[in-house]
Amino acid sequence: MTLVLEGASKVVDGEVWIHPTDLTLAKGTMNVLLGPTLSGKTSLMRLMAGLDQPSEGRILWEGEDVTGRRVQDRKVAMVYQQFINYPAMTVYENIASPLRVAGVPKAEIDARVREAAALMKLNERQLTRKPLELSGGQQQRCALARALVKNAGLVLLDEPLANLDYKLREELRAEIPKIFEASGAIFVYATTEPHEALLLGGNTVCLWQGRVSQFGPTPQVYRRPADATTARVFSDPPMNFLAAEKRGDRLHYGAGESVEATGPLAGLPDGPLQLGFRPDHLHIARPVEHALAFHAKVAVTEITGSETFVHLDHGADRWVALVHGVHPLRYGAPAEIYVDPAHVYVFGPDERLIAAASYASAA
Repeated sequence: MTLVLEGASKVVDGEVWIHPTDLTLAKGTMNVLLGPTLSGKTSLMRLMAGLDQPSEGRILWEGEDVTGRRVQDRKVAMVYQQFINYPAMTVYENIASPLRVAGVPKAEIDARVREAAALMKLNERQLTRKPLELSGGQQQRCALARALVKNAGLVLLDEPLANLDYKLREELRAEIPKIFEASGAIFVYATTEPHEALLLGGNTVCLWQGRVSQFGPTPQVYRRPADATTARVFSDPPMNFLAAEKRGDRLHYGAGESVEATGPLAGLPDGPLQLGFRPDHLHIARPVEHALAFHAKVAVTEITGSETFVHLDHGADRWVALVHGVHPLRYGAPAEIYVDPAHVYVFGPDERLIAAASYASAA
């Protein structure tokens, strides 16, 4: 069982919403669509589901062209960010509704409803209640159970946990991969949060302005972003960048500044390049003896409790350092900041990856 997009695109009123896209999603896989708001996640899902038709290209399901087939005639289930339940029906009837529409026998409906409810940890008492009598997390479990009970080959989850509180999100996020694995369907899960993609695992599709920048196993995409766009998308806060030029044994940047090209940076060819390093690899204390050092100024300090986000101005660049502990740094104060060369990604003038950080390659 596979879902294949062949050159599928979407153009609305002359504006490209989805650039020509080739993707192959296999049976039993979790596939995360990762990108910021308006990057094209929902538009791409609607093409997969058949809610919208591609402007060009086609959609194949198990080798069959289903591009023009109605969503009602496909084995698709979709769960949205908003809880979409029937308020006048009990939870049981909500879950059973797609089976009744399909004319499934009563005994089979009961068995499948109770199986889906058990997977979603909805008990007998909750099944007899109306959705609005349940908590937000239980309402979303009801919507998920209704999707699962259809035995759909393709399940699309459009930021399904975004409206839940932190505790419920963490709980469902841990359960969802197990539930999906048991069903054997193709799952597509849209999120704006890189850490959610890492927690869910499987494969990740990085989206930026309607274009897929990279697709592959989640750890691989995170550790070896194909380009600077993917690196920005798959980092929260986004990856920091520094335009530089390597000449001999030094890296030159800014207004006459330079540092020694040490460690893995020493072997790079001369010429212009872009260095990238994630916020948790930017330090306000020297992490290793041969760390790269930069002079910056403190712009904003955000203390979250156990961590501090330090926003720094380095020339025209705004960087973010994520450091452990409480650091109430003064606005405008000078700061010496450091990066271990092992944590530096190198991109070319075309923003394609030249060298992954050596720590990631070894992971």
